[in-house]
Amino acid sequence: MQVDLFDYHLPESLIAQTPLAERTASRLMTLDKRTGQIGHHTFEQLEQYIQAGDVLVLNDTRVIPARLFGVKADTGAKAEVLLLKQLEGDRWEVLVRPAKRLKTGAVLHFGAEAEQSDGSAPSGQPLLTATVEEEGEMGGRVLRFHYKGIFNEVLDRLGTMPLPPYIKEQLEDRERYQTVYARHEGSAAAPTAGLHFTKEYLHKLEQKGVQLAYVTLHVGLGTFRPVSAETVEAHEMHEEFYEVTDETAALVNRIKQQGGRVIAVGTTSARTLETAADENGMLRAGRGWTGIFIYPGYRFRIVEALLTNFHLPQSTLLMLISALAGREHVLAAYNEAVRREYRFFSFGDAMFIH
Repeated sequence: MQVDLFDYHLPESLIAQTPLAERTASRLMTLDKRTGQIGHHTFEQLEQYIQAGDVLVLNDTRVIPARLFGVKADTGAKAEVLLLKQLEGDRWEVLVRPAKRLKTGAVLHFGAEAEQSDGSAPSGQPLLTATVEEEGEMGGRVLRFHYKGIFNEVLDRLGTMPLPPYIKEQLEDRERYQTVYARHEGSAAAPTAGLHFTKEYLHKLEQKGVQLAYVTLHVGLGTFRPVSAETVEAHEMHEEFYEVTDETAALVNRIKQQGGRVIAVGTTSARTLETAADENGMLRAGRGWTGIFIYPGYRFRIVEALLTNFHLPQSTLLMLISALAGREHVLAAYNEAVRREYRFFSFGDAMFIH
């Protein structure tokens, strides 16, 4: 299957650069996966499509301030690092720029001590250093970090939110790139379908009789790597850490047995559920690494409906929703979204496939 079958024309002006003031203020397109019928709504009308006895499955990962700006220790040349996956201890899989200058053995410095212990001028000593231990493809590296204190506290001080490259505006409030239910730190990107929810709206759904379940998938390298292969089958997904608790597995399985729908909030939740599904369509508790790649021809075992944002042309995420709703239906919906000037990508509008 050719990758260019998943292409569509998107004017750059439709790429949302900033989040809306109110999380629930976005538009909502609905897509019937069987008929291809399209509807246009506001996000707050989502409740009309979710019934008592359904379960919403949300990814509770929390984005870390994973983008670091530093310098090469020997030359002072600027360097940028994006943390993707913690391997073990202080070793991380990362993306670096400029990759050509950062070879094995290179040392990077980030930040400087604010002042000496006696209150005098800054010492110039870096708060964080990193050594390149391995080189990978397309800017991939393995770094080992060195620091004093607690890594997450140092990172919170030095790092910035890792907004996708198509967002050029600065984010004034870090929490607008977090879901309101984010708990477990580890993502290099937000599960953006969940950005539309407020705690109040989730509570409203619960009062209606909708169940909420949580999984964790730390978004990593796969989100930032484009599909470079000519055919879909030749593309290789990078693995990301996931976890499904006993509580979530029991709740999802009970809902399925009672005839309710399992509704994934975002492609990350969908991938987690399908990773942990057994051959009988039941959800298994567990944790580990997933490189599942869902594209047309895949038969979903758990997910019956999906809330998602609008995705990049020729992306693995567009392929996933095409597996659920059909490529022709999805591309027709996307062309309609362009015609009606929906807002696209991370801070954009939402789509509910049912």
